[in-house]
Amino acid sequence: MGRNAVAHIVILGAGLGGVIMAYEMKDQMGKGDTLTVITKDPIYHFVPSNPWVAVNWRTREAVEVDLAPVFARRGIDFRPMPATRVHPDQNRVDLADGSSISYDFLIIATGPELAFDEIEGLGPEGYTTSICHVDHATEAAAKFEEFCKNPGPIVTGAVQGASCFGPAYEYTFILDTELRRRRIRDKVPMTFVTAEPYIGHLGLDGVGDTKGLLEGEMRQHHIKFITSARVKAVEPGKMTIEEIADDGSIKKTTELPFAFSMMLPSFRGIGALRGIEGLVNPRGFVLIDQHQQNPTYRNVFAVGVCVAIPPIGPTPVPCGIPKTGFMIESMVTATANNIAQILRGEQPTHQGTWNAVCLADFGDSGVAFVAQPQIPPRNVNWSSSGVWVHNAKIAFEKYFIRKMRRGESEPFYEKAMLDILGIGKLKKVTTD
Repeated sequence: MGRNAVAHIVILGAGLGGVIMAYEMKDQMGKGDTLTVITKDPIYHFVPSNPWVAVNWRTREAVEVDLAPVFARRGIDFRPMPATRVHPDQNRVDLADGSSISYDFLIIATGPELAFDEIEGLGPEGYTTSICHVDHATEAAAKFEEFCKNPGPIVTGAVQGASCFGPAYEYTFILDTELRRRRIRDKVPMTFVTAEPYIGHLGLDGVGDTKGLLEGEMRQHHIKFITSARVKAVEPGKMTIEEIADDGSIKKTTELPFAFSMMLPSFRGIGALRGIEGLVNPRGFVLIDQHQQNPTYRNVFAVGVCVAIPPIGPTPVPCGIPKTGFMIESMVTATANNIAQILRGEQPTHQGTWNAVCLADFGDSGVAFVAQPQIPPRNVNWSSSGVWVHNAKIAFEKYFIRKMRRGESEPFYEKAMLDILGIGKLKKVTTD
């Protein structure tokens, strides 16, 4: 079916999902269509490298990409300005400078807002550090250097409602590796505190034998762990946690001393989206159907961490579902193809596989898992560990950052490799 008008497509957010979304959408657009990216931060940073930044194994400059020149080369309009409100009933986004941008299609890729304020004393403005943003990671690195001058107990983990557990495990084992390299590990008792009902749950009810692998790693590295934990409050040098029984009652209240702590917070949707009926759920995450399309506002799509996915549960302490990198990439590919279909006058048919491919680096080894799809029941449910994971994570970092700087989404050799491995981004959907 032919087209009679050109379209203006707006992407809100320029993190992992937003940047790849811009590249893929640009490739799918028609000749007269225009694309605008709105983001509060003009610099992209590779979030999976943050655990390394937080122990000074990487500088922030090494993991950043200046988006303006890349977008300019690709013919993508760039507005590095925070959005203050989305008006889906008016097809408009308000910006912090008082201006607004109208759209024909909106793709929300904002990522989350970090809900540190939901627990007293949590976060960089409180008494714990974070690796969720490169700013937090650089601040954590400085505090870690000070800690090493006078070492003491470390507490790491993820609080109630968190949905991204992998980086907490990564950073914990990276800290262990760095402390051993500095010959001060013997002076540092380490405790891992998590909302998960068991080690290796990951918000996914485990993948393969992540329970056995990660529990074994914890014991081998002399890291104590507390599961089904609810962080009640954080004070200077002390974290109060409640261990929750299966029936929801409090089994035990513990005060954990610490000299250094990194706890991942829970997430919520950004303020520009929260409270918009039909667009988001009560936490501010965007409601979508199987085509990444909002059921109420059909010209609005969403990809990445901002998407609403019901948790796998119930669990004694709330645990969210992580949105891993490859899962997000599959959302992006489905969205780009679906909008292209709509622009041609067709109905959207593409669905992301939501497969998960994760490399969790431990500094000198690591754990990898493949979940197809990410949410059980699965067709593939596999995990493994070894030094190869550490080396693979380094190689992937270099490859992915180079891809972002070149303005590419999926080079042919990446697609060929994924095809060989049988890991696809789109479901094979049959239509009558």
